[in-house]
Amino acid sequence: MSSLSISVLDQSPIHPGETPEQALAHTVRLARRAEELGLRRFWVAEHHDSEQLAGSSPEALIGYLLARTERIRIGSGGVMLQHYSPYKVAETFHVLAALAPGRVDLGVGRAPGGLPRSTQALRQGAGSAGGPLEGKLEELSGYLGGRPLAEPHPLAGLRAAPAPAQPPLLHVLGASEESARSAGKLGLPYVFSLFIGADEELAIRAAQAYRESFDASSGRQPELIVAVAAVAADTDAAAEAQLTPQKVVKTHLQDGRTVTLGTREQAEEFGCQSGLEYRIEEKEAIVYAGSKETVGRKLRSLQAATGAAEFIVVTNVPDFSARLRSFELLAELVAEPAAGLEAGADAGLGVEAAAGLEAGAAAGEPA
Repeated sequence: MSSLSISVLDQSPIHPGETPEQALAHTVRLARRAEELGLRRFWVAEHHDSEQLAGSSPEALIGYLLARTERIRIGSGGVMLQHYSPYKVAETFHVLAALAPGRVDLGVGRAPGGLPRSTQALRQGAGSAGGPLEGKLEELSGYLGGRPLAEPHPLAGLRAAPAPAQPPLLHVLGASEESARSAGKLGLPYVFSLFIGADEELAIRAAQAYRESFDASSGRQPELIVAVAAVAADTDAAAEAQLTPQKVVKTHLQDGRTVTLGTREQAEEFGCQSGLEYRIEEKEAIVYAGSKETVGRKLRSLQAATGAAEFIVVTNVPDFSARLRSFELLAELVAEPAAGLEAGADAGLGVEAAAGLEAGAAAGEPA
């Protein structure tokens, strides 16, 4: 088994008693510490109309973080592409990539990042900004690197300037087999958001769907990252003490769309603002919490089950010092050789069970 590779996804949480200024200052401090620890990349999220999360403009925050760090890759996790022109996104991230060569990632997602009201505001006057995501992804990929957009697109020949020597690396974010296949067909790296989907079996199926659909004609190979929620502390008890009650709440709309929200109140509000019939589903969040050894076993078990090349970790605990300490412990895992999975039963995801799921999916058994 390969060694662990760990990165950071930070949502700039505003905990009770904090201000947005403090939340963003914590993001900057965490990015600098992640660089000191030798972690691979640091991504920031996009959320709108939220009193709990300060990161509404990842491109602005990325520019600041690039200026405050020196080596670590900085990126978006992710830009909600449904709201925006692929051309403008490409231009923005080309500027960032020219300012910090070889350090910029562009993760894009299909979620709205807010309630229908904020989506309406973001798309106001944007014309076709709400077009099919697969087409927008393909168009965005075509612009990156300064290449002219290819035929038969109506804008064929158009370039996104400036053309950086090292363009941003594009990643597709998702939490479904459908998004995994979209990334595979485009031959792009894929990030499965387990902390959003809260379904380890689905993560395994999505990993398989991604590899089976991957188009390697460009010479690229599949690159799978799994985004997880994790809290590491000096003991299992200390980690558990940091946890707050967490649910994954989904709004299932009449038109077939499903959106994941942070609370039931937000999910109800999303349904009301949509103007459609809806139903609410609540699931327990999956958070890998425990000592460094406990979290390490869980991550290695998931790595064996999915073949993930990397984990990008979100840690939203109220105590910022505990948040820092968690990543310090996770960084120690990176330096350690791959360990066996003797304690797989304790890890919460058994490798033998995962292998059985993969075999069943390959044989066409129902998921």
